[in-house]
Amino acid sequence: MGAAEHPESPADTARRLLSRIAYATLATADSSGRPWATPVWLAARDDLTEFFWLSRPETRHSRNLAERPDLSFVVYDSTTPVGGAEALYVEAVAQQPAGGELSDAIAVFSAASVSRGERAWAEADVTGASPLRLYRARATELYVLDPDERRVRVDPRDSRSTSE
Repeated sequence: MGAAEHPESPADTARRLLSRIAYATLATADSSGRPWATPVWLAARDDLTEFFWLSRPETRHSRNLAERPDLSFVVYDSTTPVGGAEALYVEAVAQQPAGGELSDAIAVFSAASVSRGERAWAEADVTGASPLRLYRARATELYVLDPDERRVRVDPRDSRSTSE
């Protein structure tokens, strides 16, 4: 069966975008609602439930998340011509994982880093005297754009991709 008989699911579109694009733009707000946007290098779980990045706790977006952990972010392909946009939109709640959750989270982040030709990361790189901390966003809603550039909800369990 050809690709036309197995159209890509929204979840497959999201995974494809994440495999090609390493940066997301986070949208946070402080306690009074003043918005702030910032780009981060992003790693994602394959099941699209959690996303990870490194930041310094004193940055504006990190301070915003400490006050107000709700955020949204977008991963988009800025190289496409007008009318051909592809993007993943995520609504989430962020925190710094700790304890056993940190071990698991840093493993996901490190694997993504290594797969992109970058260095491996360990807990010591994001704890103690290190200036960086690992952040996790747990997705509450995910969307991708359809061919008419309308947002379509992503069900991470829906995967129509087949091996041929």
